Amino acid sequence: MTDATPAATTSTTATGSFLEKLRRRWHDGRTLLCVGLDPELEQLPTAQGADVETALVTFNMAIVDATADLVCAYKPNAAFYERHGAAGWNALAGAIEYVHTRHPDVPVLLDAKRGDMGNTARAYADAIFDTLGADAVTLHPYLGGDALQPFLTRADRGCFILSHTSNPGASEFQDLTLSSADGNEEPLYLAVARTVAQRWNANGNCGLVVGATYPEQLRAVREAAGDLSLLIPGIGAQGGDLAAVMNVGLDSQGAGLLISASRSVIFASSGADFAEAARREAQRLRDAIEELRGR
Repeated sequence: MTDATPAATTSTTATGSFLEKLRRRWHDGRTLLCVGLDPELEQLPTAQGADVETALVTFNMAIVDATADLVCAYKPNAAFYERHGAAGWNALAGAIEYVHTRHPDVPVLLDAKRGDMGNTARAYADAIFDTLGADAVTLHPYLGGDALQPFLTRADRGCFILSHTSNPGASEFQDLTLSSADGNEEPLYLAVARTVAQRWNANGNCGLVVGATYPEQLRAVREAAGDLSLLIPGIGAQGGDLAAVMNVGLDSQGAGLLISASRSVIFASSGADFAEAARREAQRLRDAIEELRGR
C-alpha cells in the first residue's frame, strides 16, 4: 500500500479545511450522515482467499464508492485496523488515501479517542494528521486543554472532544455533578462542553461527541455549546432515536451534526451485494435525516 500522506495533504489543501469541507457536505451535498468504516475481518465478503490488508482495503473501497454521494464524512475507528498490526495500519492509511483521492470533498474523521501529554500528544497528532492524513480526530478531555494543544493548534483539522458518550455506562463519571467557586453546579459532561466551546475553540476547529442514546444530554450540550459541530454515534445498531436527535441537536443553520452509523450500513448484507446493500441503507438513513431536517 502506498504512503497516504502526499495524496491526503494535497486534497486537504485543495478543497479547504475540515470544517469548510464539512459545511459544503451539509449544505451543498444535503447530508448529515457519517458512515463508520469499521470492518471486522470475519464478516467481510472480501476476506475469502485474500490477505488481511487486501480484504480490508477492497471492502472499504467498495463501501466508499457506493456511498460517497450520501455522506458528510467517513469515520474509520482505529481499533478495527490496529488489531491487525502493520497490515491494518496500511489498510487504514489506504482507506484515508482512497477517500481523499477519489472523493476529495468528503472529509475523514479518525475515531481514535486520543489524549495524552507533551511529546506523546505531539506524536499522536503527527501520526493522525500527517502520516495518515486524517482531516479530524476524536479526543479525550480528561487530561485538560494543555494535553490537546498539539491537536487544537492545527486550525485546518477537526478536533471532536468526548462530552457524553453513547454507551450504557456513560453516566458513571460523565453525569457527576461539579460545583464551581461561584456556587453553580452542572454535570461533568456539560462542563466539558462549555470548556470546549468557550476556551479550547480559539481556532474554530473544535466539535463535541454526544451519543444519540442520550437525547436530553444532547439538548443540554447544544444549548451550552452553541453552533459547535456535534458527532452523534449511537444511531443504528445501538438503538438511538433519530427523530429525537434531530429535534434537539441541529444548530442555528439547520445543520451542525455528523450522525454516525457503522454496522447497520456496512454490514447491511453479508453477501456479494454488500456494497449495494450498504448504499440502500445509507440512502434510507440520509433520506430520513433530510425529511426530519425539512429539506
